[in-house]
Amino acid sequence: MSWNIESSKLNKSDLLTNESLFFLGNGYLGVRGNFEEGYPEDYKSIRGTYINAFHDKVDIEYGEKLHGFPDTQEKLLNIMDAQSVQIWVDDERFSLFEGELLDYQRNLWMNQGYSERTVHWRSPQGKEVNISFKRLVSFVKREVFVQEITIEPIKDVSRISIYSELESDVSNFVDPDDPRVASGHAKRLSAEDIYEKNGCHVTGAETLETRMSVCCVSKTFSDKENHTYESNIEGTTAQETYIFDGEEKVTFTKRNVYMDSLRYGKNLEEKAIQLQEEVKSYTFNDFLKEQIQYLEDFWATSDILIEGDDDLQQGIRFNMYHLLQSVGKDPKSNIAAKGLSGEGYEGHYFWDTEIYMFPFFLMTNPEIAKNLLLHRYSLLDSARQRAKEIGHTRGALFPWRTITGGESSAFFPAGTAQYHINGDIAYSYIQYYMVSGDEDFFKKEMAEVLFETSRLWLEVGHFHEGQFRIDSVTGPDEYTCIVNNNYYTNVMAKNNLLWAGKVYDHLKSEDPQRLSELMSDLDADEEEIGKWQEAAEKMFLPYNEALKINEQDDTFLQKGKWDLDATPKDKYPLLLNYHPLLLYRYQVCKQADTVLAHFLLEDFSDQETIENSYNYYEAVTTHDSSLSFCVFSIMASKLDQKEKAYDYFSKTSRLDLDNLHGNTKDGLHMANMGGTWMGIVYGFAGLRVKESNVHFSPYLPEQWGSLEFNIRYRGRLINLKLTKGKVVYTLVEGKPVDIFHHGAEVTLESGIPVEKDTKV
Repeated sequence: MSWNIESSKLNKSDLLTNESLFFLGNGYLGVRGNFEEGYPEDYKSIRGTYINAFHDKVDIEYGEKLHGFPDTQEKLLNIMDAQSVQIWVDDERFSLFEGELLDYQRNLWMNQGYSERTVHWRSPQGKEVNISFKRLVSFVKREVFVQEITIEPIKDVSRISIYSELESDVSNFVDPDDPRVASGHAKRLSAEDIYEKNGCHVTGAETLETRMSVCCVSKTFSDKENHTYESNIEGTTAQETYIFDGEEKVTFTKRNVYMDSLRYGKNLEEKAIQLQEEVKSYTFNDFLKEQIQYLEDFWATSDILIEGDDDLQQGIRFNMYHLLQSVGKDPKSNIAAKGLSGEGYEGHYFWDTEIYMFPFFLMTNPEIAKNLLLHRYSLLDSARQRAKEIGHTRGALFPWRTITGGESSAFFPAGTAQYHINGDIAYSYIQYYMVSGDEDFFKKEMAEVLFETSRLWLEVGHFHEGQFRIDSVTGPDEYTCIVNNNYYTNVMAKNNLLWAGKVYDHLKSEDPQRLSELMSDLDADEEEIGKWQEAAEKMFLPYNEALKINEQDDTFLQKGKWDLDATPKDKYPLLLNYHPLLLYRYQVCKQADTVLAHFLLEDFSDQETIENSYNYYEAVTTHDSSLSFCVFSIMASKLDQKEKAYDYFSKTSRLDLDNLHGNTKDGLHMANMGGTWMGIVYGFAGLRVKESNVHFSPYLPEQWGSLEFNIRYRGRLINLKLTKGKVVYTLVEGKPVDIFHHGAEVTLESGIPVEKDTKV
């Protein structure tokens, strides 16, 4: 049932991609899928281990630095390497690139939470062994990364030697030719020497600027008492040597504990040693049992069952699994654009979280979703400071790319100018409240965030000829920058302002004391609240009467259209091959912009406008961003363009598995992974979260035999199963609830299936 991804071929061209695909993580710790034994000298691996939000700051160099440009940039750091284990068969070093591979299989088991490589290897001298490499990063004990290696002699083996290494002096990967990857500042950790304590190798390191600390405590052992052992430490490198008789199968285990000062404060090494002591009796299988139980609970709610397409079944599970592996589950972290799978975008959090990844957790694991919102809330003071740096007197401006709240985007036209991130964050807060009904959250975090983002719109925009207009911003489409009245930005601002008014009215009626405290803390008054409502009511939403579409911005339709058909395939993505100014002068979109707005806030436009806009912008969109296909798929479903919806969806589900963008080596495309889930649930099932209830307009793609999934809503668990022409709704958990099916109200009672036609 497609619970694994596998590789049975060893192509050098695929190795970097597979390092990302086979990465393991738990939201705190991430380890790329590197080979323990290493690679040939002529091959460059991106060898990496990362802790979510563990970073340093580096100076941003400008040719011409103007007021408000950020001085520094945050950068996720590669930390000490505990992966390395070399194996010698007599006097020959094991390598997949020497000798003969009689059998090779690599698997990532998504229902059990571990990866495995199995190898039947014949050495250049004809000696044969079976080797199994297993590894996991624990979901239950998040600091722990465990490796288990089993070596079985097959032919002419007299001695097996294992050399395990721990290296604390590491660097980050750089690629000066790709702006999506860091181009410098590779060396940002000051490594400490390694020492032995309590039978473990212990090392630490400190960042150069932020003075954050990290440690790794590594413990190795085997299942054979009869062996020789030696430990050798030279500065920042420790090597342990095990030598075994070659007549018996041997199992070697390496248990590594990582901790950082961001979560664990001081005395990290003592705390990590203590954890090693607490789990000293754990075998690899003990950790594996915990993994399996954790994942049974996860998949019981989150799994999506597709009958009729094994590749898509594998793709959607792969995407959901890696989202789980990458999402921060503590107040110190969020989910980066590449998760914990690689160094692309330097570990920064973008709007990707709220618009593309948050919905999956919102509808399946609301506790994780709430943590993401609380993390954004923890950065509110930094957002207030950023607003002042730009020149605003009030409100908060959330940074375009960040780790701990500072702006890390040096290219303001496609970074800071994307003020819509304020509306995106507000949107996610509103969605959470509508799904959860969490009144405490509504009164505290949501109220403050919506108030502070709303007052910023009054600073960014202005009233002109009876309209509220927002100038000099950039929408989601980064091929069109610094424009006036970007439709997406304006409509998200309108939604933000309207809901701030609703929050005010609700608190005034239900909790005037909280409202009084909030207004006092923010130095706000009723006159300001009234301005928010006036701005919302008079918000200018560009519309073209001739084309009957929402214009992307004031001048988009005045430009000539880029000839996409005449553009050579090797010139995509355009951002790597053409100067931004050239792109800005044409009607050409990197990704969904107005179309995305129509998905998120469909009630602000009529069906005719939405359809006309979709058809128009589809013709000028390159989909150079991985955030684009899923939105066009969702909206094609809404517009009953089912063949097109499926085609776009198929490009999202396996984007990383098939390396469709050619850069999976730098890390997985987390937003696209969330978008794949959205393509099913918001697209084919037609889910929309409204203020009053949840609505569905489902249909089953003709390529599938059935589709089944769950969502959580207001403390209930609702199951949907679609077959040809039918959908069955079942309330699995919780009190009776009303939902809407194609606009008609349906009451669900516990355990009683309700069948409906999928056709209107």
